[in-house]
Amino acid sequence: MPRWKDLPDALDPQVGEFVGHLRQIVDRDGLTLARIADRTHYGRDSWERYLSGRLLAPKGAVVALAEITGTDPAPLVTLWELAERAWSRAELRQDLGAQAVRLSRARTVTAPAPGAVGPAGAARKPLPAPERGDGASAEDAGPPPGRHARRPALFLAGVAGVVIVVVGAFFLTDGGTPREERTAAGPTAPPAPSASPSSSLPPGVLCGGAGCTGKDAELMGCSGALATTATSVTVGTTLVEVRYSRTCGSAWGRIVRAGLGDQVRLTAGSVRQTGGITTAGDTIAYTPMVAVPEPGQARVCAVLASGLEGCTA
Repeated sequence: MPRWKDLPDALDPQVGEFVGHLRQIVDRDGLTLARIADRTHYGRDSWERYLSGRLLAPKGAVVALAEITGTDPAPLVTLWELAERAWSRAELRQDLGAQAVRLSRARTVTAPAPGAVGPAGAARKPLPAPERGDGASAEDAGPPPGRHARRPALFLAGVAGVVIVVVGAFFLTDGGTPREERTAAGPTAPPAPSASPSSSLPPGVLCGGAGCTGKDAELMGCSGALATTATSVTVGTTLVEVRYSRTCGSAWGRIVRAGLGDQVRLTAGSVRQTGGITTAGDTIAYTPMVAVPEPGQARVCAVLASGLEGCTA
């Protein structure tokens, strides 16, 4: 039985090529998902989604996999960048398609039923009135009982239909007033309560600003494509980095190519967070996050088991 399932048919070819390379690296080293999760600090379920093509692996996970398998990360990161662009394009197409469906449904709800409202000429014409025995038509003798009673009801139904269409169009077009004019004129109703900070965060991001302090960047969705290395320094052979996510407004420290007993420390003002290598075979360690408006306000230091120490500028 093959180890890997077929990738989804709708997956972009560039993403498929990238996932294929990840699978080759895992197969080459005979790694299990549990072992990968233990050594990269990315969850087993996450790696199952990454390697099945259901979720794009973040850049940090790719670098971590390269580190634990002795793979040159540069070509792998290049493939990841191409896959990330393709993944973003696919998500944009899905968002636009969903928006088109919502607009179509809105128009369907507000549009009048066929024949409910229309020009007077579109109404069904009455049948010719039968003639009476003296040669005069029934029309000449006046309408039958109840005929005039039905006219107001029909008229009111038509007016109600027109009102529904006009009101629906008014709300769909936001009153027909350009956004610039509405902004200049000010709100016409009491302003709604301001939304909480979390309501403006992208999907998958679980914290922002002060709410991120002390939390894990990966678990909160702040790492991967949302994070960059603001500054770095090499201590011995260990890479020391300040990682920063502007989306989350937070920084954290990371050491790469580290060994058992090596520690990483992040300081921002009076706040300090620490992490370290506690399991043999691990090569990457992170600190929890600290909320800072700019990455330059955070400083990361490495204290290695060999006695070497060094900090970012």
